[in-house]
Amino acid sequence: VQLQASGGGLVQTGGSLRLSCAFSGRLFNGYGMAWFRQAPGKQREFLTVINPSGGSTFYADSVKGRFTVSRDNSKNTLYLQMNNLKPEDTAVYYCAADWEIGRYFSSLYNRRQDAAEYDYWGQGTLVTVSS
Repeated sequence: VQLQASGGGLVQTGGSLRLSCAFSGRLFNGYGMAWFRQAPGKQREFLTVINPSGGSTFYADSVKGRFTVSRDNSKNTLYLQMNNLKPEDTAVYYCAADWEIGRYFSSLYNRRQDAAEYDYWGQGTLVTVSS
């Protein structure tokens, strides 16, 4: 499995961006997929996770109501729509995939928010929000 994140860039406060994560490999529709971010000097932060069908999602409080995760299983692609961006959203954004989280999505409430649980990671895409 390989993941390729894209779509980052420079945006003003209040603006929007859509990130994409292209999945290469078999059975994308079996993986739980997540977005994390890491700001300079900070730990990697969980943002959101989506189940294999796309019918169930979960968000961190910091992005709830502003960010929306989705996936297109026909295109093997994960998305993150980010609206009302703030300077504190500036970070490198990573997509991640894990088969077990996909399989046991509903029962892995804490583990699916833990970066250490994910087997596959994209290279990251930088989002910079100017004030």
